Amino acid sequence: MKKVVIPALASLTLLASCDFLKKEPLGSITPENFFKTSDDAEASLTATYDALQNTGAYGQDLNVMGEMPSDNCTSANGDVNAMDKIIWTPTTSQVYNVYRQGYVGVNRANIVLKYVPTVTMDTARRSQILGEARFIRALNYFNLARVYGGVPLRLTPTESGAAADVNLARATTDQVYDQVVADLQRAIIQLKDSNPNRASKNSARALLARVQLTRRNWAAAQAAAASVTGVALAQPFKSLYPAENKSSESLFEIQYAGNADGGNILPDLLLPSPLATYAFPKFNIPTTELLAYADTVNDKRWAFNGIVNSAAGRVIGRDHASYIDGKPGRNGNANDVGPFVYKWTSIGNNFNSTDNTYVLRYAEVLLTLAEAINEQTGPSASVLTPLNAVRQRAGLAALTLASPQALSKQALRNEIDRQRRLELAFEGERWFDLLRYARHTAADGSATHAVNALDIIQQMKGSRDVNYLLFPFPQQEINTNPLLQQNPGY
Repeated sequence: MKKVVIPALASLTLLASCDFLKKEPLGSITPENFFKTSDDAEASLTATYDALQNTGAYGQDLNVMGEMPSDNCTSANGDVNAMDKIIWTPTTSQVYNVYRQGYVGVNRANIVLKYVPTVTMDTARRSQILGEARFIRALNYFNLARVYGGVPLRLTPTESGAAADVNLARATTDQVYDQVVADLQRAIIQLKDSNPNRASKNSARALLARVQLTRRNWAAAQAAAASVTGVALAQPFKSLYPAENKSSESLFEIQYAGNADGGNILPDLLLPSPLATYAFPKFNIPTTELLAYADTVNDKRWAFNGIVNSAAGRVIGRDHASYIDGKPGRNGNANDVGPFVYKWTSIGNNFNSTDNTYVLRYAEVLLTLAEAINEQTGPSASVLTPLNAVRQRAGLAALTLASPQALSKQALRNEIDRQRRLELAFEGERWFDLLRYARHTAADGSATHAVNALDIIQQMKGSRDVNYLLFPFPQQEINTNPLLQQNPGY
């Protein structure tokens, strides 16, 4: 597992602008004195990966945004109340954290892309470093676009505090997605075939498939998904968790070393104590509706898988692969009773778990392939083959073209939606799926989904307010950037 060492790259040129007691700063890092060797290039890339670990990214808030507004999760914890109840505002913490951290990642990738080409080093490794930086920039911009819509598109580092350098107007959503596609297409050329520790050709192809699916570019999504090769589903499903680079199904993971500089806090936020360090109202509690929707008897992703005990032998709960049904002993805390997410299973370790977090895995690619083909041609063997691979790994029977789930494009759409929800539950994608379902139906009234984001918005707010298909820009950004226009309704 990669151990993260982070150089102070975020402040490379800000140090040069300080006039502290009229003295030259000692030991300051600038682009001119840092980017000299291959080790410097590697360190700058490590810092770019590190930006994905932060609580404003995959360390917490991207997952919260992707699950808490949806029908998958609820919580009594006030820290996520705005996400749960769909009452977020421009001052909501997650709204700010995701935006800020997304641009930290973008800026670090831009630093790599600007300065690593000047370093004298092995040309093949330099090309790969640039490909990895392009992948990370694309991932950050994709997340920013599907959260906020069109955002400022910054392709060079922010290297001063001057207004002309930091204040940009919004690009359109399509312009941001076009840049994401361009970055991924170039990254695919530069990267290695497969490596879950790092960006690879396969991870770039898988992300490209997700992007094209979001844009409803069905043929392009099909092509990108079909180009992911040399990988296979992990067997059994339970072996995927915790994520620790254990199988070829993993196409890209966020790496955690399990210490104060590189620990994953999600297990402590999700799990009951004593798996977690403390008992308190946890995030992302599975909803009663989701557990009724899942087949908790036959589906191996949701069926009983054994008793979970603490190190002291106390029964903690019943393992159902995707969730744990917490049943503490007589002295257990009430916050430890009930269902909890169980896709991060390692002990919390004082909010420094070693569990990695999946960003991309092959099961999603197969479901993307099935959806993209079905949207173009309707039921066919080419739709059922990838769909059945996911179903059969879950212990479900293979479908045929005579199955009720495959008698029409709409029937198959419903089944694919169902398998995406059950397969990817709690991994940060459900709300974004519901958003694209709403936009799909808006673009094509004949394409309906059993539930989309507007249905949830109606339930929580009493109206189908389309403004909540996007999050607002943080008020701090609106206050400091006069060129940034707020999303409608906020």
